[in-house]
Amino acid sequence: MADVFISYARADKARVAPLVAAIEAKGWSVWWDPEISPGQEFDDQIDAEIDAAKAVLVIWTPTSVASRWVRGEAREAAERGILVPVRFEQARLPMDVRAIHTTDLDEWNENPASAQAQEFLRALGAMIARSQAAQAAKGSSAPTSSPSAQESKRFSVCVLPFVNMSGDSEQEYFSDGITEDIITDLSKVSALAVASSNSAFMYKGKHVDIQKVVRELKVTHVLEGSVRKAGGRVRINAQLIDGATNNHVWAERYDRDASDIFAIQDEISQAIVKALRLRLLPEEKKAIERRGTNSAEAHDLYLMARQIYVTGQEMEERSSQAIIRMCTRATEIDPHYAQAWALMAIGYRGLRALGVGSDSGMAAAERAVALAPELAEARAVKAYILSQEGDTDTAAAEAAVALKLDPESYEANRAAGRINYQLHRYEDAVRLFEKAVSLMEADLNSVMMLVSAYTALGNVAGMRRSAELSLKRAEPLLARDQHNAAVVAYSAYALAALGEGERAKNRMNRALLIDPSNFNMRYNFACTLCVYLKDKEAALEMLESVFATISDAFLPYAKADPDFAFLHDDPRYQAMVAAAEARLAAAKESAPAAAKQPA
Repeated sequence: MADVFISYARADKARVAPLVAAIEAKGWSVWWDPEISPGQEFDDQIDAEIDAAKAVLVIWTPTSVASRWVRGEAREAAERGILVPVRFEQARLPMDVRAIHTTDLDEWNENPASAQAQEFLRALGAMIARSQAAQAAKGSSAPTSSPSAQESKRFSVCVLPFVNMSGDSEQEYFSDGITEDIITDLSKVSALAVASSNSAFMYKGKHVDIQKVVRELKVTHVLEGSVRKAGGRVRINAQLIDGATNNHVWAERYDRDASDIFAIQDEISQAIVKALRLRLLPEEKKAIERRGTNSAEAHDLYLMARQIYVTGQEMEERSSQAIIRMCTRATEIDPHYAQAWALMAIGYRGLRALGVGSDSGMAAAERAVALAPELAEARAVKAYILSQEGDTDTAAAEAAVALKLDPESYEANRAAGRINYQLHRYEDAVRLFEKAVSLMEADLNSVMMLVSAYTALGNVAGMRRSAELSLKRAEPLLARDQHNAAVVAYSAYALAALGEGERAKNRMNRALLIDPSNFNMRYNFACTLCVYLKDKEAALEMLESVFATISDAFLPYAKADPDFAFLHDDPRYQAMVAAAEARLAAAKESAPAAAKQPA
């Protein structure tokens, strides 16, 4: 007999499964999806299970409220004093149980650590403890679980970046990609908490003290490993370490053909679940095994493109072209690879903003959405492109869908932040950019956007903290490549925000000598000159070539940028904007006519 009996409508099974996992992670047994023994009456077993249960969790939904079975089970549990009700979609509760406190779970997001989940888990714990105490008082010999035993069944893990042992730095994308995939897979196990990839990658390239990781990230276990890829073969070593004892809980070596990489990742994830003695629900097993592609070659190309995107900076022409080439090849191999289509759209989006490409990326983004409507990254890039096209209302709606699909998606938070910034909703922009920055260590653009948004809000402390973070992220990149124009621009902006105007000017002058025609760099330098250095003449001079070449995708953003408020009343600035609008309008009018000319 189980500790917790769950009463629900069968149509709601998918939303009940994560609740079951959260309860079982506490160490309590659950009766919820029965298999009736041959010759046994269904009603008899239900009666026996309810009678033996220490608590009854009733899942109220618009469907279950109409079920006489669920209402009857709830009534019986209420009479025994062991009813713990929760509800979805503001379901109207039956009259006879309305007086009992009910937890609303619409916002729990299947997160056992959420306030809503903790509320009903505490209620179940109190019911179970009371039932156990009553049994003990009656001299019951039934075994009971102590709270400490229950707590010990709750596990969390950090997947450290797998070490590239290939002897080739160009294979780094592959080891990082495997790490990201395993983090994603384990995150689908509802009974297991997993440290974010951004937290895990803080330890990349460093000598790692396991106990330090356990303390800093507050995890119970650490997974570490290495990858060697050569000659069509891949060797992966992985080991799971108990943070309390520093002992190995599980270790394995895989030496396979590179085409078996998906099977290896599945085996690692399932081995960890088994080693921790967690229950992997059927839906979770399917989710782990469900991938964007079954082609190892297409996946490899996607990982390479993803690495370029992650380590590069916004609006860099060569990077965008490389991403498009790799993702195009990946989708030729597997036309149904939604992630590759979404990343291809990001590449096109960058080229269009730079004015060196006519394809907005919308076709690739819509292809990704059609293939995987639940893919937050596909929705996010579509939202970003819509905002570039000036349709901010539709863009905001699409970004909201992306965030609802995956609140932890970097792309979703970044796109929504950008759109809110463009709409001058700076508080929302700050919240979203803060999240994006926490999800992607390599993201300098969002940090700079935070500096600007905090400045627009008059939040000096937030502005300074963001500027300091921008420098912290920029300096190591400049140490490796002092000619990286985008990073130079971001660092100059941060220096100016911190009051180091001379250092900022020196950095700008040096960068302009190296790459005088870089659009993105000149744009950001103009922002720096307007907001922090208050040099109108220099800003206008910097913007002359910017507006002379600005694309129709970038112009709406530039016109809404609060950094240029300093210039809005200046006739020269107004003339630049008007000239850019006239140039782009003329180009748009001539484009259809040119297309009709005979070849």
